[in-house]
Order: sequence, then structure tokens, then C-alpha cells
Amino acid sequence: MRPDPIQRLDTTLFWDACERGEFVAQKCEPCNKLWHPPRPMCPSCHSLEKSTQPLSGKAKVLSWVRQVRPASYGFKESPIVILVELEEGLRMVSNLVGDEPPIIGDAVEVDFEKTMGGKAVPVFKKVAT
Repeated sequence: MRPDPIQRLDTTLFWDACERGEFVAQKCEPCNKLWHPPRPMCPSCHSLEKSTQPLSGKAKVLSWVRQVRPASYGFKESPIVILVELEEGLRMVSNLVGDEPPIIGDAVEVDFEKTMGGKAVPVFKKVAT
């Protein structure tokens, strides 16, 4: 089982949305910039005025890696770690569901998997072609 996410004051909105099966990012109200991971202020204009924006969950694989041995903590086999670029332009590191390595540029979409403590974390799965 996957370890639970580490929740902090600034990340609670993201993890609470994951629990509801929603995929979100923070959005700066003054400059309209989206950012992830969550943090207290806009990385562009430093405004504290922010809101939550739903994301499509559609992405493409930019890079990937898989640890060979030993398996990562909480996993029977090491997961495939991927860097994706979301449709909205954000980049995110996550896991790819399944054992088949991706090809750079593969289309993927977000899904959620449970952790040891029953929390939900976003993972990605290949889009059937």
C-alpha cells in the first residue's frame, strides 16, 4: 500500500479534493496563473489572493523512471514514477498505474488510489488508443 500524503496547512485543499475524487490546482486571482504544488502565494506576482481551479486530468508523459531494487517503501514492486505535463500546462510528478513502462508522449489521465491510511492520491493511467 502507498504511504499517506504529508498534509500541511497549504496543501490541505489539494488533498481534501483528492479525497472527493477531484483534481485541482491553485489559481492566482490577480494574474490568473495556475500552480502546483500548493503554496501560500502566487509564484509569479506573490499575491495571496487565490482560488481553486478544477483540472481536466489529461496529460502527456514527459519522462519516467523505475527504481530497480529494493522496492520503494509501501510497495510490493517499485512504481513507475512519471513526469507529466497537464493539458493546463502544469507539470507534475506522480505514478503510472500498471507494470508496462510508458513511451514519452503517451497520453495519460488522472485516477486516484488509496493509501495505507485510506487517503486518496492522484496517479495516472494510460489512455486506451
